[in-house]
Amino acid sequence: MSTLNDFVIQKPRPLPVIVAVDRSGSMIRDGKIDALNTALKNFIASVKEESSEKAEIHLALFSFGQHTATQDLPMTPISQIGEVKDYEADGMTPMGQAFKLMKEMIEDRNIISSRSYKPTIVLITDGLPNGEWEPQMEALINEGRSAKAFRMAMAIGDDADTDMLARFVSTPEYLVKGENARDIKKFFRYVTMSVTSRMKSQTPDQLQVVQYPSDDDILNF
Repeated sequence: MSTLNDFVIQKPRPLPVIVAVDRSGSMIRDGKIDALNTALKNFIASVKEESSEKAEIHLALFSFGQHTATQDLPMTPISQIGEVKDYEADGMTPMGQAFKLMKEMIEDRNIISSRSYKPTIVLITDGLPNGEWEPQMEALINEGRSAKAFRMAMAIGDDADTDMLARFVSTPEYLVKGENARDIKKFFRYVTMSVTSRMKSQTPDQLQVVQYPSDDDILNF
């Protein structure tokens, strides 16, 4: 015999997406920081348009530049995010601090509950990290709950540390190399396609690699 509990609609489970962006001084060259700001806003708007009964995107934003890393948006349901501020490029590339902050957030079950799907971490940078970074990265990708996250990265230009980023990503297909501001827009379209594919999948916790977008795919992004 059916009971009322049989007809309770389950809320979609959170699917955390964590974006960490480089706002060091070199990002001001060739319009990279402006392209990043535009692409990030387009990413948020595009994901808001998607829906699923299984998963809801929750987004957190981090950045690193000057002499520190900051959390600029706490983990928030995508539907509740309003206008995000533009980043300004200045200073060094303290990427290790960003790794540490992201790990602390992922390990906190009050922020990312056990009910959540595995997080996706997105990293975009055009330079070499300054200061200590390797222990923080190794802890993020190999220890605790954060080791289960899917990790994507974009290396912009020849100065980016592609060897480090190759170690960071979950699979080689998740490392994207770009040369200019237009490539940043294309990368965020790829991120959009990847996370919405997971959101709509019957198995959101399985690794899913989508085809990298063509120029036609980003015309309206």
